[in-house]
Amino acid sequence: MAKPKDKDAGGTIALNKKARHDYFIEENYEAGLALQGWEVKSLRAGRAQISDAYVLLKDGEAFMFGALITPLQTASTHIQPDPTRTRKLLLHREELTKLIGAVERKGYALIPLALYWKHGRAKLDIGLAKGKKQFDKRATEKERDWQRDKQRIMKSRNR
Repeated sequence: MAKPKDKDAGGTIALNKKARHDYFIEENYEAGLALQGWEVKSLRAGRAQISDAYVLLKDGEAFMFGALITPLQTASTHIQPDPTRTRKLLLHREELTKLIGAVERKGYALIPLALYWKHGRAKLDIGLAKGKKQFDKRATEKERDWQRDKQRIMKSRNR
């Protein structure tokens, strides 16, 4: 007998669209999140925002700051929810040591890229990133515009 599919098995909850514009993403890591019950319910309702979030490494552990998970009125009646509380990220020890080395010695930053469901658990896609300068952003935009124009020219030529 087939097992019923989870309704949010692989759905994206929140994206950080600014991240790829502001940073060169060199590596991606998948981290679990230590959440409270009301936060999970809010995530299932899609009430999360990670555009202002960042990841810090402290005492050999990773924490996400600045992510906004708006509480539902019905799910948080008996507690006082904090929408921007610090959330612990769950990573393997080898990944943490590699990230600590990159951030402390090489000057990288850890940027949350996407928040999504995987097998019924909330996961965070973290990018090991270097900041872009203004001229890098302009060059990326110029390249994107050229690719778009090139496609347009090729399309009109084939007609």
